[in-house]
Amino acid sequence: MKLTPLKTVLVLLTLLLSPQLFAHALWIETKATGTKGKPQEISIYFGEFSDNDITPAAKWFSDLKDFSLVLISPSKKEIKLTPTALEKKYQAFFTPEEDGVYTVVMQHTVKDVYGTMKLDYNSSANVVVGNKTAGNNATANKNTIGVFSENADVAKKNVKLSGFALYDGVAAKKQKIKVIAPNGWEKELYTDDKGQFEFTPIWSGQYMVEFAHTDKSAGEHNGKKYDEIWKMATYSIEVK
Repeated sequence: MKLTPLKTVLVLLTLLLSPQLFAHALWIETKATGTKGKPQEISIYFGEFSDNDITPAAKWFSDLKDFSLVLISPSKKEIKLTPTALEKKYQAFFTPEEDGVYTVVMQHTVKDVYGTMKLDYNSSANVVVGNKTAGNNATANKNTIGVFSENADVAKKNVKLSGFALYDGVAAKKQKIKVIAPNGWEKELYTDDKGQFEFTPIWSGQYMVEFAHTDKSAGEHNGKKYDEIWKMATYSIEVK
């Protein structure tokens, strides 16, 4: 069957926007440790981490800039943060008042349906203040999909690091996880029966862990039909 130019363009757009090829992600970067009474910076980026391709904040597509950013304290207090747009990122601050582990949670469901997909972006980060006696658990993040490591604050080169993936509040068993190193090197892992995964970082610097899942349920979103929901969670780890 011969395709008209318009149909050819539509087919190409569908392929380009498939879950496998729609690789851009939102992610949070912040220092893994903080100090009571001292402002903690949080940065939110959009782009392709493995290529060091950061999309300028003014060019984020659709309503991506309207993401929600919530801080969960060690005592489970929830505080909505208001980020500010800079040239290549959004930036927010909070000042820790408790000892324990703070969880920063980002979530956004894009208003536009792309191809046949509804897009759901998720990210989280943890900040240890003083000690880890409170708040150091994966379920502090209430997003549908998430990644967590209880020892991300002490990640070191050539030392094995473990993590945990969740979906709908429970362990994400036998799911594919992608780890991206600071130099763009990538490795695919699979979680075990407890939702756990592990890897040994061989370079120092910022690593990205990505967990993507496609829900094959159809529906309607803002007046447009979709056949599937693409969900991605990101978790950034700084390796010393």
